[in-house]
Amino acid sequence: MPPALTPAGHGKGFPAKGEPDADCALCPRLVRFRQQNRSLYPDWHNRPVPSFGGEDACLLIVGLAPGLRGANRTGRPFTGDFAGDLLYSTLDRFGFSGGSFDARPDDGLRLVDCRIANAVRCLPPENKPIGAEVNACRPFLEDEISRLKGLRVVLALGVVAHGTVVRALGRKKKDFPFRHGALYRVSDQQGRPLVLANSYHCSRYNTNTGRLTPAMFEAVFTGIRSTLVQPSSNPGRKKLSKRKGQLSN
Repeated sequence: MPPALTPAGHGKGFPAKGEPDADCALCPRLVRFRQQNRSLYPDWHNRPVPSFGGEDACLLIVGLAPGLRGANRTGRPFTGDFAGDLLYSTLDRFGFSGGSFDARPDDGLRLVDCRIANAVRCLPPENKPIGAEVNACRPFLEDEISRLKGLRVVLALGVVAHGTVVRALGRKKKDFPFRHGALYRVSDQQGRPLVLANSYHCSRYNTNTGRLTPAMFEAVFTGIRSTLVQPSSNPGRKKLSKRKGQLSN
Protein backbone atom coordinates (compact mmCIF):
# COMPACT_ATOMS: atom_id res chain seq x y z
CA MET A 1 0.00 0.00 0.00
CA PRO A 2 1.42 3.45 -0.90
CA PRO A 3 2.23 5.76 2.00
CA ALA A 4 -0.39 8.29 3.03
CA LEU A 5 0.04 11.84 1.80
CA THR A 6 1.20 14.33 4.40
CA PRO A 7 -0.27 17.85 4.64
CA ALA A 8 1.96 20.71 5.67
CA GLY A 9 2.53 20.94 9.39
CA HIS A 10 1.57 17.34 10.21
CA GLY A 11 3.81 14.41 10.90
CA LYS A 12 4.34 11.31 8.81
CA GLY A 13 1.22 9.26 8.21
CA PHE A 14 -1.46 11.95 8.12
CA PRO A 15 -3.39 11.87 4.82
CA ALA A 16 -4.18 15.13 3.03
CA LYS A 17 -7.96 14.66 3.22
CA GLY A 18 -8.00 14.47 7.00
CA GLU A 19 -8.96 10.79 7.30
CA PRO A 20 -6.55 7.98 8.26
CA ASP A 21 -6.01 5.24 5.72
CA ALA A 22 -7.40 1.74 6.23
CA ASP A 23 -4.20 0.46 7.82
CA CYS A 24 -3.28 3.54 9.86
CA ALA A 25 -0.30 2.62 12.04
CA LEU A 26 -0.15 5.65 14.34
CA CYS A 27 -1.31 3.78 17.47
CA PRO A 28 0.30 0.35 18.02
CA ARG A 29 -2.27 -0.78 20.59
CA LEU A 30 -5.15 0.02 18.23
CA VAL A 31 -3.37 -1.66 15.33
CA ARG A 32 -3.05 -4.89 17.33
CA PHE A 33 -6.71 -4.73 18.34
CA ARG A 34 -7.77 -4.06 14.74
CA GLN A 35 -5.82 -7.10 13.55
CA GLN A 36 -7.44 -9.26 16.22
CA ASN A 37 -10.90 -8.17 15.16
CA ARG A 38 -10.14 -8.68 11.48
CA SER A 39 -9.35 -12.30 12.33
CA LEU A 40 -12.43 -12.71 14.51
CA TYR A 41 -14.88 -10.77 12.33
CA PRO A 42 -13.56 -10.70 8.75
CA ASP A 43 -16.83 -9.35 7.33
CA TRP A 44 -16.86 -6.26 9.55
CA HIS A 45 -15.51 -2.79 8.71
CA ASN A 46 -12.49 -3.15 11.07
CA ARG A 47 -10.62 -0.01 10.07
CA PRO A 48 -10.74 3.70 10.88
CA VAL A 49 -14.31 4.96 10.67
CA PRO A 50 -14.70 8.02 8.43
CA SER A 51 -16.88 10.95 9.35
CA PHE A 52 -20.49 10.96 8.19
CA GLY A 53 -22.18 13.97 6.60
CA GLY A 54 -21.33 16.67 4.10
CA GLU A 55 -18.62 19.29 4.36
CA ASP A 56 -21.32 21.97 4.09
CA ALA A 57 -22.32 21.21 7.70
CA CYS A 58 -22.89 24.00 10.20
CA LEU A 59 -22.95 21.50 13.09
CA LEU A 60 -20.14 19.04 13.81
CA ILE A 61 -20.82 16.36 16.43
CA VAL A 62 -17.74 14.73 17.95
CA GLY A 63 -18.10 11.42 19.75
CA LEU A 64 -15.50 9.31 21.55
CA ALA A 65 -14.57 6.35 19.32
CA PRO A 66 -16.20 3.57 17.28
CA GLY A 67 -17.99 0.86 19.25
CA LEU A 68 -17.07 -2.77 18.65
CA ARG A 69 -20.47 -3.88 17.36
CA GLY A 70 -21.49 -0.43 16.24
CA ALA A 71 -19.36 1.71 13.92
CA ASN A 72 -16.46 -0.76 13.87
CA ARG A 73 -18.87 -3.30 12.42
CA THR A 74 -20.90 -1.07 10.12
CA GLY A 75 -18.37 1.59 9.11
CA ARG A 76 -20.62 4.55 9.94
CA PRO A 77 -20.43 6.58 13.16
CA PHE A 78 -23.04 5.70 15.79
CA THR A 79 -24.58 3.00 13.61
CA GLY A 80 -25.38 -0.39 15.06
CA ASP A 81 -25.48 0.33 18.79
CA PHE A 82 -27.75 2.02 21.33
CA ALA A 83 -25.94 5.36 21.28
CA GLY A 84 -26.87 5.75 17.63
CA ASP A 85 -30.52 5.02 18.30
CA LEU A 86 -30.75 8.01 20.64
CA LEU A 87 -28.50 10.28 18.59
CA TYR A 88 -30.16 9.74 15.22
CA SER A 89 -33.71 9.93 16.58
CA THR A 90 -32.79 13.26 18.18
CA LEU A 91 -31.18 14.55 14.99
CA ASP A 92 -34.35 13.67 13.10
CA ARG A 93 -36.52 15.45 15.67
CA PHE A 94 -34.49 18.65 15.28
CA GLY A 95 -34.29 18.57 11.49
CA PHE A 96 -30.64 17.51 11.16
CA SER A 97 -31.38 14.33 9.19
CA GLY A 98 -33.60 12.98 6.46
CA GLY A 99 -34.51 9.55 5.17
CA SER A 100 -34.77 6.49 7.37
CA PHE A 101 -32.45 5.28 10.10
CA ASP A 102 -32.32 1.50 10.30
CA ALA A 103 -28.90 1.06 11.95
CA ARG A 104 -27.32 0.05 8.64
CA PRO A 105 -24.92 2.11 6.53
CA ASP A 106 -27.13 1.51 3.47
CA ASP A 107 -30.41 2.52 5.14
CA GLY A 108 -30.69 5.74 3.12
CA LEU A 109 -30.18 8.08 6.06
CA ARG A 110 -28.69 11.46 5.20
CA LEU A 111 -27.58 14.27 7.46
CA VAL A 112 -28.78 17.84 6.94
CA ASP A 113 -26.39 20.67 7.86
CA CYS A 114 -24.68 18.20 10.20
CA ARG A 115 -21.60 15.99 10.27
CA ILE A 116 -20.50 13.34 12.77
CA ALA A 117 -16.91 12.43 13.67
CA ASN A 118 -15.08 10.72 16.51
CA ALA A 119 -12.22 11.91 18.68
CA VAL A 120 -10.48 8.60 17.93
CA ARG A 121 -11.21 7.06 14.52
CA CYS A 122 -10.22 3.46 15.37
CA LEU A 123 -11.81 1.03 17.81
CA PRO A 124 -10.06 1.02 21.22
CA PRO A 125 -10.14 -1.96 23.60
CA GLU A 126 -13.09 -1.67 26.02
CA ASN A 127 -14.02 1.53 24.18
CA LYS A 128 -11.40 3.39 26.22
CA PRO A 129 -8.75 5.22 24.18
CA ILE A 130 -5.65 6.30 26.06
CA GLY A 131 -4.28 9.83 25.97
CA ALA A 132 -1.59 9.12 23.39
CA GLU A 133 -4.23 7.75 21.00
CA VAL A 134 -6.46 10.79 21.42
CA ASN A 135 -3.45 13.02 20.75
CA ALA A 136 -2.39 11.03 17.69
CA CYS A 137 -5.86 11.33 16.15
CA ARG A 138 -6.35 15.03 16.88
CA PRO A 139 -4.72 16.31 13.65
CA PHE A 140 -7.50 14.58 11.69
CA LEU A 141 -10.06 16.55 13.70
CA GLU A 142 -8.11 19.77 13.22
CA ASP A 143 -8.10 19.21 9.46
CA GLU A 144 -11.79 18.46 9.50
CA ILE A 145 -12.72 21.60 11.40
CA SER A 146 -10.65 23.72 9.02
CA ARG A 147 -12.38 22.18 5.97
CA LEU A 148 -15.93 22.85 7.21
CA LYS A 149 -16.24 26.40 5.94
CA GLY A 150 -19.82 26.84 7.13
CA LEU A 151 -19.21 25.41 10.59
CA ARG A 152 -20.81 27.32 13.45
CA VAL A 153 -21.32 24.83 16.29
CA VAL A 154 -19.29 21.87 17.55
CA LEU A 155 -21.06 19.49 19.91
CA ALA A 156 -18.71 17.41 22.06
CA LEU A 157 -20.20 14.22 23.51
CA GLY A 158 -18.42 13.54 26.77
CA VAL A 159 -15.31 14.74 28.55
CA VAL A 160 -12.73 13.15 26.23
CA ALA A 161 -14.34 14.51 23.07
CA HIS A 162 -14.67 17.93 24.71
CA GLY A 163 -11.01 18.00 25.69
CA THR A 164 -9.72 17.09 22.25
CA VAL A 165 -12.04 19.60 20.55
CA VAL A 166 -10.80 22.37 22.86
CA ARG A 167 -7.21 21.50 22.03
CA ALA A 168 -8.00 21.18 18.31
CA LEU A 169 -9.27 24.75 18.48
CA GLY A 170 -5.97 25.83 20.02
CA ARG A 171 -7.53 26.54 23.42
CA LYS A 172 -6.85 25.43 27.00
CA LYS A 173 -9.17 23.01 28.77
CA LYS A 174 -8.97 24.96 32.03
CA ASP A 175 -10.66 27.90 30.31
CA PHE A 176 -13.51 25.74 29.00
CA PRO A 177 -14.40 23.05 31.56
CA PHE A 178 -16.79 20.32 30.44
CA ARG A 179 -20.32 20.81 31.70
CA HIS A 180 -23.42 19.17 30.31
CA GLY A 181 -25.56 21.76 28.52
CA ALA A 182 -22.82 24.39 28.37
CA LEU A 183 -22.49 26.61 25.31
CA TYR A 184 -19.12 28.33 24.96
CA ARG A 185 -18.19 31.10 22.58
CA VAL A 186 -14.81 30.14 21.10
CA SER A 187 -12.80 30.61 17.94
CA ASP A 188 -10.80 28.15 15.88
CA GLN A 189 -7.11 28.42 15.08
CA GLN A 190 -7.88 30.76 12.17
CA GLY A 191 -9.88 33.08 14.41
CA ARG A 192 -13.28 32.01 13.09
CA PRO A 193 -16.01 32.37 15.76
CA LEU A 194 -17.70 29.13 16.81
CA VAL A 195 -19.89 27.83 19.62
CA LEU A 196 -18.77 24.75 21.54
CA ALA A 197 -21.64 22.77 23.04
CA ASN A 198 -21.33 20.05 25.69
CA SER A 199 -23.41 16.96 26.36
CA TYR A 200 -22.92 13.76 28.24
CA HIS A 201 -22.29 10.96 25.78
CA CYS A 202 -25.48 9.26 24.58
CA SER A 203 -24.21 5.81 25.60
CA ARG A 204 -26.39 3.05 26.98
CA TYR A 205 -24.53 3.30 30.30
CA ASN A 206 -25.29 7.01 30.68
CA THR A 207 -28.95 6.58 29.80
CA ASN A 208 -29.41 3.45 31.95
CA THR A 209 -27.93 5.21 34.98
CA GLY A 210 -29.97 8.36 34.39
CA ARG A 211 -26.94 10.57 33.88
CA LEU A 212 -28.41 11.47 30.49
CA THR A 213 -32.12 11.34 29.72
CA PRO A 214 -33.72 11.89 26.30
CA ALA A 215 -35.14 15.16 27.63
CA MET A 216 -31.67 16.34 28.69
CA PHE A 217 -30.28 15.43 25.28
CA GLU A 218 -33.08 17.25 23.50
CA ALA A 219 -32.44 20.33 25.63
CA VAL A 220 -28.88 20.42 24.29
CA PHE A 221 -30.18 20.42 20.72
CA THR A 222 -32.73 23.09 21.56
CA GLY A 223 -29.80 25.28 22.59
CA ILE A 224 -27.92 24.43 19.41
CA ARG A 225 -30.92 25.24 17.21
CA SER A 226 -31.37 28.52 19.04
CA THR A 227 -27.72 29.35 18.40
CA LEU A 228 -27.94 28.52 14.71
CA VAL A 229 -30.87 30.85 14.07
CA GLN A 230 -28.71 33.78 15.18
CA PRO A 231 -26.86 35.61 12.37
CA SER A 232 -23.44 34.06 11.86
CA SER A 233 -21.92 37.52 11.38
CA ASN A 234 -22.85 38.38 14.97
CA PRO A 235 -21.61 35.51 17.18
CA GLY A 236 -21.81 37.62 20.32
CA ARG A 237 -25.51 38.37 20.05
CA LYS A 238 -26.32 36.23 23.10
CA LYS A 239 -25.36 37.76 26.40
CA LEU A 240 -22.31 36.22 28.06
CA SER A 241 -22.73 34.85 31.55
CA LYS A 242 -20.12 35.24 34.27
CA ARG A 243 -18.41 31.96 33.33
CA LYS A 244 -15.72 32.78 30.80
CA GLY A 245 -16.91 32.51 27.24
CA GLN A 246 -20.19 30.78 28.11
CA LEU A 247 -23.36 31.80 26.32
CA SER A 248 -26.42 32.36 28.47
CA ASN A 249 -29.63 30.52 27.58
